[in-house]
Amino acid sequence: MTEIPAFKKNLPTQIAVLGGGSWATAIIKILTENNVKIKWWLRRKSDVDFIKKYNHNPSYLTDAPLNPRKVKAYYKMYDALQGVDYVILAVPAAFVPDALKNLTRNHFAGKKVVSAIKGMIPEENMLVTDWMEKVFGVPLTQMCVIAGPCHAEEVAQEKQSYLTIGSPNIQLAQEFSNLMTCRYIQANPVADLYGVEYCAVIKNIVAMACGITHGLGFGDNFQAVMVSNAMQEIKRFLDIVYPQANRDLHSSGYLGDLLVTAYSQFSRNRTFGNMIGRGYSVKSAQIEMNMVAEGYYAVKSIHKINELHDVEMPIIDSVYRILYEKANPMAEIGVLKGFLK
Repeated sequence: MTEIPAFKKNLPTQIAVLGGGSWATAIIKILTENNVKIKWWLRRKSDVDFIKKYNHNPSYLTDAPLNPRKVKAYYKMYDALQGVDYVILAVPAAFVPDALKNLTRNHFAGKKVVSAIKGMIPEENMLVTDWMEKVFGVPLTQMCVIAGPCHAEEVAQEKQSYLTIGSPNIQLAQEFSNLMTCRYIQANPVADLYGVEYCAVIKNIVAMACGITHGLGFGDNFQAVMVSNAMQEIKRFLDIVYPQANRDLHSSGYLGDLLVTAYSQFSRNRTFGNMIGRGYSVKSAQIEMNMVAEGYYAVKSIHKINELHDVEMPIIDSVYRILYEKANPMAEIGVLKGFLK
């Protein structure tokens, strides 16, 4: 094994972060607690100029200061990707193909790719990691995903939080966990990329269901039953689609992520569902939120995938019918009640 020269051992890890939303901003805040240099790509040049001048995001987590010695904002993605060790994807899943459309496999060659996206590529009904492997040839062993009960708003407030880093390459998962661990974040590695990623997708759909029932006037008792049933749906789905021994769905990267998304005031998917339950149309809810609720796109993808496997998933089916078949929410939840135990 070649010895690393002493002068190189303490060099900062070079990281590109793609995306300008609240979760991207939170990830950057966490990373800058450690020895890193970050190239941050944002879609709007006005945001890049603002960050360069004032050192905080003008649109999301505006009270979170960014260290100008460690973070540099970019408008051209090519420039942000040059010379980095890691590429973190933090663009809403539905916008990933368009955001990366001008890139080639060479842009990702030799780089480790991290998905911070809790959604699926709608046109392909694919997980982000599978899509990156298919389109850009990134090996799964060079990818990991970020999950866990960790809302961006609490990261900005430096409240103690936990993350799970999933990858088939446990060494990579540990390496990135070290980068994401700081005084208020504990990150833990697991060798279960697909389980973590699918669970992160499905919990957003469940949060929408919780929001819908809350908007309809159902209480905490009903929501608790629905969440416990949802965990059973997730287990049935994973056992068929991607079985893995020793997967602990009760740990924070799975159950914990589901709980915080289903119950938290910061959950945009719960907020979106609540608006639907109160009578908003999908379009009006999207316009008023001005943020992407990943569960809206994800439920269509999961429903499509499940057509091949026929797993019993009544909660997912109900949300799909409400959002895409314009089923009456109260009538649909009335039917769902008969499936819950």
